Amino acid sequence: MAVPVIMPRQGQSVESCIITEWYKKKGEEVKIGDVLFAYETDKASFEAIAETEGILLDIFFNAGDEALVLINVAVIGKADEKTDSFKPGNTTSAASENKQEEEFQLKVETKTETAPLFQNTGETKISPRAKKTAEQKGILYRNISGSGPHGRIIEQDILQTAASNPGMTSLAKEMAAGSGMQAIQGTGVGGRALSSDLTQSASLNNSGYEDKKVSNIRKIIAKAMFDSLQNSAQLTHHMGADVRKLLAFRNEVKTAMDKGSKDNITLNDMICFCVIKALKKMPEMNSHFLGDSIRTFSNVHLGLAIDTPRGLMVPSVRNADDLNLKGLSAHIKTLADSCRKGNVDPELLSGKAASFTVSNLGNYGVEVFTPVINLPQVGILGVNTIMHRPADLGNGVFAFVPYIGLSLTYDHRATDGGPATLFLKEIKTQIENWEEKI
Repeated sequence: MAVPVIMPRQGQSVESCIITEWYKKKGEEVKIGDVLFAYETDKASFEAIAETEGILLDIFFNAGDEALVLINVAVIGKADEKTDSFKPGNTTSAASENKQEEEFQLKVETKTETAPLFQNTGETKISPRAKKTAEQKGILYRNISGSGPHGRIIEQDILQTAASNPGMTSLAKEMAAGSGMQAIQGTGVGGRALSSDLTQSASLNNSGYEDKKVSNIRKIIAKAMFDSLQNSAQLTHHMGADVRKLLAFRNEVKTAMDKGSKDNITLNDMICFCVIKALKKMPEMNSHFLGDSIRTFSNVHLGLAIDTPRGLMVPSVRNADDLNLKGLSAHIKTLADSCRKGNVDPELLSGKAASFTVSNLGNYGVEVFTPVINLPQVGILGVNTIMHRPADLGNGVFAFVPYIGLSLTYDHRATDGGPATLFLKEIKTQIENWEEKI
């Protein structure tokens, strides 16, 4: 019996994926566990594994194509079986896909709250790949009716429009090709864009500057930061902590590594461990502000701001308070590596996945900064560089002591300055009273 290969759904907010490479060809034998194809979302990449065996009878999307989640992308079965009924757009296939979508939504609704996949921002809903294709072909997409979820324009919509409507006159296409010029609107017959409608977009102009298009991930980050500052009352407190004990422990770790140990526990790992302990003592900061209620978590789900070539990502270490220092260190390194490789689980990147976040800019030499809260969390800790300050060691003895800067931003809607300061002081206490051993 022929079985369809479905485009997996990686997270509730992911509606389409781009197939980057097929590892199996049409007509080849497939075994359970074989890697069929690679695909990616806007932030991460994955591999689809065969869950049945047989012959790869047909492939409906090529490498580079964008496919909706939960849609049939291929068929596996016996050599003499038909595949027409599985092709996307077929009535039987569509009914099957709708059923899969309903089953997925049912599972989601029984486990967690769901948010709208799109917010009405007044902007045209179009996938990054569809937008790129539209620009390449000179198609004005703003008035196109999208066939994707919630009316989103996908690449197939652009290709269909290009086949039935040239979009630009021949002269306009020739001028736009390779120049980075595009038309915002068309004033020609049938809405076609004329050469006079073209404007400079992403190339160096005569004024001595260059306009570059904002990447999709940059747009996501920008919107999240803007929404955070617009929709919360944020205030930042700064405090320093004596890190002599942490530095001494770090030296012990280095000595152990020289002797063959593989546990490379960093200063950031230690700070995060102290933050977790402070959150367990003062759980009101381990919360989400939900407008008319505050949700306080029994476990610490620690978010970590990680700089990657694709932009800032904030994955979450779930149930971080159940881990010892070595376990936490290993989880942090695994998450950071997954983010940089682009194969992190998208569900771990949601603002709701973490209950509190740590952002460390100390390695960059930053002395003080104001981190922005990842809503709906009520707080984020910024970790600064280490600076030496004069301190009283007792008996009239003064010396320069290494202090690490701590910057706590909190949502004043959820807590007041007093409790926030006490929480920051608790982190300082955990750092200065470090008692962990190798």
